[in-house]
Amino acid sequence: MGILKITGAILAVLLLCVVGILVSARYADGPWEMIAGGPFTSGKPYRGPEPDWAFVRDIVTVEFQLMDPPRSRTTWILEHEGRIYIPCGYMDTAWGRFWKQWPIEAEKDGQAILRVNGTLYDRRLVRVTSGPEIAPLTAQIVEKYKVPATPAAVEANSLWLFELAPAG
Repeated sequence: MGILKITGAILAVLLLCVVGILVSARYADGPWEMIAGGPFTSGKPYRGPEPDWAFVRDIVTVEFQLMDPPRSRTTWILEHEGRIYIPCGYMDTAWGRFWKQWPIEAEKDGQAILRVNGTLYDRRLVRVTSGPEIAPLTAQIVEKYKVPATPAAVEANSLWLFELAPAG
């Protein structure tokens, strides 16, 4: 009986810690790796013409924040023909749909801020479901991130792709 009480107490403390971390992250300046964070409170807003996004080819992850709801996340980034994209996998699984609410929220209101190396870019997430960019983007996911990705996965709604288009 004593071991059950100790085990229960340990589990309660662990659960309390996890809940505390998740709640704290919602008030943080950006995400904590895989844990969604609060709205950005730091960074320098970018002003000027559309950037040459080729520099993101060498960046593994970036942060973005949706405006509604105002939460931020860490994600992969792709560049193709001067345009930037973020992928979201596992969208055809129960776990993916439970864990990843942001793609559904982005389809409703795609207004977002991208934070790369401390610079903030106003963007608009636009889901891409077909087109000539799908094959090169999925090939880039395979090459850059070493995970399987195919145009068929995009067609099957397993892999979602969003262009980070200029805001406005």
